[in-house]
Amino acid sequence: MHIAALHQPSQVQLNQQGNLKHFLTIEGLSKQSLTQILDTAQSFLDDNNNLINRPLLEGLTVMNLFFENSTRTRTTFEAAAKRLSANVLNIDIARSSTSKGETLRDTLWNLEAMAADLFVVRHSSSGAAHFIAKDVCPNVAIINAGDGRHAHPTQAMLDMLTIRRETKKPFEELTVAIIGDIKHSRVARSNVAALQTLGCKDIRVIAPNTLLPVGFNEYGEHVRLFNKMDAGVTDCDVIIALRIQNERIDS
Repeated sequence: MHIAALHQPSQVQLNQQGNLKHFLTIEGLSKQSLTQILDTAQSFLDDNNNLINRPLLEGLTVMNLFFENSTRTRTTFEAAAKRLSANVLNIDIARSSTSKGETLRDTLWNLEAMAADLFVVRHSSSGAAHFIAKDVCPNVAIINAGDGRHAHPTQAMLDMLTIRRETKKPFEELTVAIIGDIKHSRVARSNVAALQTLGCKDIRVIAPNTLLPVGFNEYGEHVRLFNKMDAGVTDCDVIIALRIQNERIDS
């Protein structure tokens, strides 16, 4: 199915007060919002870096809707929801009615009827999570667990938390390199956006031109391109390595 970008993601994911209603993309969020997410995540670790379980989602139902294959991402979302005392349902999309021709909107309506409170959505089409967030009933929240080449905001925030904890430096003082398949990576897009929002002044993208997206110059300020790895990683504080996205190269 082709997903049309009918609304700006940054508008769809915020309520009238400017707070997160859905979590669809890093773009459009403020430094304050990202810092609040990082601070909240840090609060789930004790002084010995052990996870703290809290019943913040007790009584709520989380549905993992993975239209694209995944093991690590689905499992980590399931584990996190259970640690927060949520009821978790993993929907087997390969055996669902979508395989018989049911549309994404029809599937959404059927699942809403099961009284879900939150959908975690992973889809091979860019914009799928935004499409769902635009049409979902008001009491259901959407988290984007990766859509096509577009965005993977939760992975980006996990990377930002790791960077903050391991470097113990302000983002304004860091030099960060992202190496690999930038063209097909939704994580790269989200990481660049998060680093820019958090104030990083030296973001380096290292890749051959064949693995860079069209319009790379539109990534904005503080982002520099390197084709040679040795030059790109010199004096870096953090290196983020991306795999080759074989499943998206032909898309």
